[in-house]
Amino acid sequence: MEATEIRRTVELEDRHWWYRERRAILARELRRLGAPGRALDLGAAGGGNTRVLVEHGWKALVADYSETAVELARERGLEAVHADARDLPLPDGGFDLVLALDVLEHIQEDDLAARELVRVLRPGGAALITVPCDMALWSAHDVASGHVRRYTRDGLGALLTGAGLVIDRMWSWNVLLRPVVARRRKHTSGSDVMETPPLVNAALTAVIVAERFLPVKSLPGVSLVVSAHRLR
Repeated sequence: MEATEIRRTVELEDRHWWYRERRAILARELRRLGAPGRALDLGAAGGGNTRVLVEHGWKALVADYSETAVELARERGLEAVHADARDLPLPDGGFDLVLALDVLEHIQEDDLAARELVRVLRPGGAALITVPCDMALWSAHDVASGHVRRYTRDGLGALLTGAGLVIDRMWSWNVLLRPVVARRRKHTSGSDVMETPPLVNAALTAVIVAERFLPVKSLPGVSLVVSAHRLR
């Protein structure tokens, strides 16, 4: 992710409907895990999600390839290191939880990144991973965001299990808005990360929050979410 995109994300994420709901997903998953421990936020892009970890009592580390992201995370008072996800400068089994939220799609050698993610997890440790899905949705937004691919369920499952993770749950996210996203991205010329007018933001928030209560997680969406753990 380019420095300008990272700074734009940091500027918008506290009020943008998409980022806010993704953080709500993270918070729910953290409550499922119970007692907090040591967490790694891989590809944290300034540490917005890392703050959710800290708020829930986790001792969290940001690791990002971008010096801009590391600088912004440190400005927010977070512990952060410059790191390549394919070769992390971190010890084996040092973390109880690893987040990789919209990270793997940026990395050509995603198999190397997945293996490193598993290596730094303790046996039995948890992982929460999100990726964009379905190459039918590929657009200028993906190019501007630095994506290499979008994933299928089978492809993502094979990647993660091949790296040594056990998938506990995999579900679709942003299902209700998929038709809107597909139509918009046919005409987009760049990234969709932008300021949203307050009324539109409120309407999109209502739609994405409704997914929490509807049986749509097995339907095609815009993203995939995986909760997994490392074999003991």
